[in-house]
Amino acid sequence: MASADSSHQQQLHTLYADHHGWLFGWLRRKLGCADNAADLAHDTYLRVIEARSVEAIQEPRAFLTTVARRVMASHFRHREVEQAYLDSIAHLPEQQAPSPETRAIVIETLVEIDRILDGLPPKVKAAFLWAQLDGVPYAEIAQRLDVSLSSVKQYMARAIRQCYFSDVTGEAQ
Repeated sequence: MASADSSHQQQLHTLYADHHGWLFGWLRRKLGCADNAADLAHDTYLRVIEARSVEAIQEPRAFLTTVARRVMASHFRHREVEQAYLDSIAHLPEQQAPSPETRAIVIETLVEIDRILDGLPPKVKAAFLWAQLDGVPYAEIAQRLDVSLSSVKQYMARAIRQCYFSDVTGEAQ
């Protein structure tokens, strides 16, 4: 077992040594920012380490590009969610504004909710968010979405199932 771990670590080291410079350059060109490129290159390699399948990689640069694209998508989604939240609290008086710690917790929670609901149809996602985050009654959601009350109930059941299976398996279905 120690030999297998050592071999795996050596393969990770080789992958990093051989391709980190290329990946960083590729990300810098895509993002236009060396700092973000460095962060996302790091996150890309963390995902590779978590995957634990380095031995099966036939085309390292194609593999790293695929992982990096997913990391970039996640990064941009995170920034969109964060900006939407910050925009929603921007109008609050300073004494009512959440603390930096609370903001960080809320943003991480919203990003996780977004990850869990990713892939659901827009109406399902909207119905769930309106009901759960804004407390909008089902009848009003039905009006907003121009669907029946029965459809809203089905949307909610589907979104709740998605959350449940994400909680059980650790990933969205």
